[in-house]
Amino acid sequence: MPTVAVKLYSVFFKLVLKHRLQSLLQSPTVQTEADPFGITCRADESTAPANPSFSAADGVATKDIHIDPLSSLSVRIFLPSPELTASAPAQRQAQNGEAYQGYLPSINGVGRQSKGGSRKLPLIVQFHGGGFVMGSNISSANDFFCRRIAKACDAMVVAVGYRLAPESRYPAALDDGVKVLQWLGKQSNLASIASAKGVAGGGGAEGRIVNGTDPFGTATVEPWLAAHADPSRCVLLGVSCGANVANHVACRAVESGKQFEPVKVVAQVLMYPFFIGSVPTHSELRLGNSYFYDKAMSVLSWKLFLPDKEFDLDHPAANPLVPGRGPPLKCMPPTLTVVAEHDWMRDRAIAYSEELRKVNVDAPVLDYKDAVHEFASLDMLLRTPQAQACAEDIAIWVKKYISIRGHEFSY
Repeated sequence: MPTVAVKLYSVFFKLVLKHRLQSLLQSPTVQTEADPFGITCRADESTAPANPSFSAADGVATKDIHIDPLSSLSVRIFLPSPELTASAPAQRQAQNGEAYQGYLPSINGVGRQSKGGSRKLPLIVQFHGGGFVMGSNISSANDFFCRRIAKACDAMVVAVGYRLAPESRYPAALDDGVKVLQWLGKQSNLASIASAKGVAGGGGAEGRIVNGTDPFGTATVEPWLAAHADPSRCVLLGVSCGANVANHVACRAVESGKQFEPVKVVAQVLMYPFFIGSVPTHSELRLGNSYFYDKAMSVLSWKLFLPDKEFDLDHPAANPLVPGRGPPLKCMPPTLTVVAEHDWMRDRAIAYSEELRKVNVDAPVLDYKDAVHEFASLDMLLRTPQAQACAEDIAIWVKKYISIRGHEFSY
């Protein structure tokens, strides 16, 4: 059974969640047209500030970037400690607690890297939970979780701040997930152009900004991504409703072919996905009033997320098991599913994994005893042994697909 601390925190969490959901249902926002700009973090959310130096206890540097001028879509990048790089400047910055620069665009527009180069890291694109209506990529709990994943997987984590409902309803969150992959692809291409300009022009006239303009947009290159990211080894990781977003993005990556190049989705991790359906499963009947998100409150979240005319528990965003939707399952990337013993959503997640295995997709299930929904991503508060074990287990599986020899498993 879960610990007494987990049980007590679950009771408190459910009381707060019920109040928030009812307030959102009664707010004028529900009755008005969608806000295209939207919000990615609520005012009462406990957040962790970005720290662009490696001075944190875990040695992970972070920075926030607003990536879409037409919406509130943003990301937080998590970069593990400077053992990653051979460059002396990076080591010096880390020792002095300075903000890490990574790739440094020169004043004439030519891109350059610190002397000594740097090791390219795989990308893990992470989508937080919160029932589409709360949570944030910069929340204290999500910051803690992403730091742990970055260290365990030896990877750069890009945590997505997608727009929340009901201010921005379906398909806003899913579209934001796709936009992030497009942005990562654009960033990689811009870094390649900047590097080519520097090599071809040698820092001379061919590589300079002409008449104050930058025709290729290389001045917008994101330094950390340019220095350290290997987009050909990209893993999607979704937590709770974030797993629904990750699975949608994986489907789009399969359907679109080369649209996201050079980003290649090599695997996805679905952690206790927020799946539901009109026909209840055995776990929904047995555990419907279980810890944290019970079924009644989850249905309220879906009502806030889906437009009134589209509300259906078998909606494509809610139930991946309805046939005839999306690409053939045999085309999906390798998929690791994480479930908890005391989570009413577990059976549908396991069933989806079974359908993937039937068509020979690598789709194992990690099932954690005495665990509850969000057990790994709320470990900053819950402090359970299963959470650390889960991060290590995810790292072991993910490294099959993000190792240098493993990127041929790309989709």
